[in-house]
Formats: sequence, structure tokens, C-alpha cells
Amino acid sequence: MNTVQIPSANRTASSWSVNVLTTNAAQGQKQENSLEGDADHVEGAAHPLHVLMFGWEYPPRGEGGLGVACAGLVKGLRSHGVNVTLVLPGERNDEGDDTLRVKSTLHPYDDVMHGMRRNHAMDLHNLYGGDLGKAVSVFTDTAVRRTRHLKPDIIHSHDWMTFGAGVMASRTIGRPFIAHVHSTEMDRTNGKPHEWIFGHEQWGMNHANHIIAVSRYTKNVLISSYGIPPEKITVIHNGAPIPPAKHLPKKDAKLRHPLVLFLGRLTVQKGPHEFLSAAKRVLEQRSDVLFIVAGDGYMLRELIERSCALGMQDSMLFTGKVGSEEARALYAEADCFVMSSTSEPFGLVALEAIAHGTPVIVSKQSGVSEVVAHAMAVDYWDSDKMADYILTILREKPLSEQLSSEAQHVLHTLTWERQAQNVIALYKTVIHSFASVSTLA
Repeated sequence: MNTVQIPSANRTASSWSVNVLTTNAAQGQKQENSLEGDADHVEGAAHPLHVLMFGWEYPPRGEGGLGVACAGLVKGLRSHGVNVTLVLPGERNDEGDDTLRVKSTLHPYDDVMHGMRRNHAMDLHNLYGGDLGKAVSVFTDTAVRRTRHLKPDIIHSHDWMTFGAGVMASRTIGRPFIAHVHSTEMDRTNGKPHEWIFGHEQWGMNHANHIIAVSRYTKNVLISSYGIPPEKITVIHNGAPIPPAKHLPKKDAKLRHPLVLFLGRLTVQKGPHEFLSAAKRVLEQRSDVLFIVAGDGYMLRELIERSCALGMQDSMLFTGKVGSEEARALYAEADCFVMSSTSEPFGLVALEAIAHGTPVIVSKQSGVSEVVAHAMAVDYWDSDKMADYILTILREKPLSEQLSSEAQHVLHTLTWERQAQNVIALYKTVIHSFASVSTLA
């Protein structure tokens, strides 16, 4: 049985105006378009492209951004005739037509991280119901053993827990390996990474033939913090998680409080403290605004206590974890959505809010700011400007309506079918390069 030896990490990374993101969005679209062109002939080919894909979060088991993106990509690839064999952790070994479940103690991010203070030291032996290193190793060994008979054209792994499986499957089967980075330890811990996880991420990316980053923002993190050569990374943005929704009728503003929504995990990465700071400044000028914090996480208690200490207990509503139906209702009802993340590789929640016709304010430290052409963007730490933007959206109805309608355009262009074409084009480039090197060897 092959065992992956993970080296220890040897280092750590140490007046209002509408900020319309047209330039960044256009640049991102140009880069995506450059990958298109030769992917079309995959459809109907005598030998359909076969991808062996390792994931660890996938609906309905976990509904975080990684799982949603993975499901969108798989659907998009299959719509172009690509044969995807998906390997996921599960409660028992199971095998379907296109999916293998490997018995594993690994769980989706949202199910296990809520009690963990990731910006401090963690007890890895208690994470994931046991030893994290052992859980990753067992998944790797089992997944590789159960897929070694396959003959894929390329291997694709999503985030660090499956990088080991990708590397070992590549060595076993002799096919190229692509590492898909949706989030990094630097993002999740506000620049204070756990060395073992950081080292595992770096090891996997160093052994990959190529890397997909979900944004230029993430590419820059990989270059500056992990030392990955720029030419080894291709940016392919996530597709929109849902098409434009039929806008639910909003309540008459005269009969209710203006609503400002935060929706996400309550962790340091998502910037809930920054949201509270902005809320405090808004309430100093408009006491009628209601702020909703939807989501669960280890920071919930301290956020409630802080809101009370700031005297905002009558203006803040903490919902706890919400399901997809509840989230859609909140998006549709909100007058403004704020994504205040301190470091967000992409930010699918912003696109979900846009799909429901809600004006959005996004952190400049995010990937989604590269593709949304009509949004207000602010540095996550600038609570004054964030508050100013919130007040502007609530006060300026024509501006709010313009942001709501114009932002919808991204949902029509940033589809998973289109992004899957970009991934297919990259597959073919990597396969060709791998074959050329193998021939020379």
C-alpha cells in the first residue's frame, strides 16, 4: 500500500463613491476567454475525456462554497461530454455509476470547524473525530487503491485534504495531476496558519503538474505565501451557483425596518467583527436599520456579547445556521448584502445575493470583486467607508436599483458550462505537455 509522506512545514507566511469594478471584471473575462477555443471538440469525440476527481465536500453532504463549486464544475464538465469519476469520503465504501464513496472520518468543512478557533493552536488529534493526519492518510490510501484500475486522462483534486490522493494516483496511474485551490490556510486563519496544514498544501501544490486558482487574488496568495511559480497557476473563476432568481416581492419599506444582511460562517476569515463595526457606525446615523447575521461558527457567542456591549442588541438579529430556503428568503428580503471577508478566495454568497436582486458590498480582499462589474467594494478593515456605502444604498433608491439590475449581467456570462470549457482547455494543455515530457523521458 502506498503511503503519502507529508513533510513538516518549514515556514509560515507571516466622501462616498461607487466603486464599480468594471476594469477588474473585464480583465478577468479576457483571461477566461483566452482559455476557450479548443475545448469544443471534446463533445462527440471518439475517446471522451476521462477525469478522475477527488473531492471531500459535495452536496448534500456539506453545502459550503467548496462543495457548491465542485458540484457546479462536475455538472458543467459532464454537460460537455466529459467522463468524470468522482471520489468522495463517506460513511461506508460505496460505488455508483460515476461516484465512489470511500469510508472515511473526513467531514465537510462546515460540519467540523464551528468549534475550532483556527487563528490559535489547534488540537489536531481531536479534529474530525480522530487524528487528522491519519484520517487524510487513510482516505488517500483507500481512494488510490480503489481507483488504481482506472485509465483517466487526467487527475483533479479539490483543496488540501485530497492533494495526497491526487499526487499518489498520479504516480500510480501515470497521468498528470491538477490541484484546484478554493481556499488556503492563509485565508482561513488571517495569516496565522497551522504549520502542518500549510505544509500539506504547499507539498501538494509543489507536486502538481498544474494549479487552478479560483481568482487572481488567490493566485497572488499562492505566489507570495507558498512560493508557487506564477506560470504554474491558471485562474479560472467559479461559476455562478444559481441563475437569476425571480425576485420575491419586497415588503413596503414604510412598513418595516431597512434590512442589511451578513450571511456566512462566523469565523475570522468572514469578517463578522468588521461587519459589527460598520453596523455601529450606521446606527449612529440611522437607528431604524436592522442588521441580520445569518450563520453559525465559533465566534457566535462573542459576536452576540460584543453587539450587546456596543448597545446594538435591539438592532441585531443572529439567526444561527440557516438552510438554503431560509437563505434565499433572507437574500430576497434584504435591502443590502455585505460580504466583509478579511481574505476571500472567491465569495459565492455575493453572487447568490445578486441573483435575488439585492445590492452588494464586497470586500476588496476577495475574488468575486474581480468579476462583478456593479458592486461597491471596500477594504475589509475600513468600517467607516463600509458604513457610508450601506447608508448610501439605503438612502439612494435609484442607485440601489441600478446596482441590483446591472449586477445581474455576471450571472448570464459566468456560468459553470462556460467555466467548464475553460477547465477542459486547460486539461488538454496539461495532458499534451505531460505527454511531450514523457516521450522525451
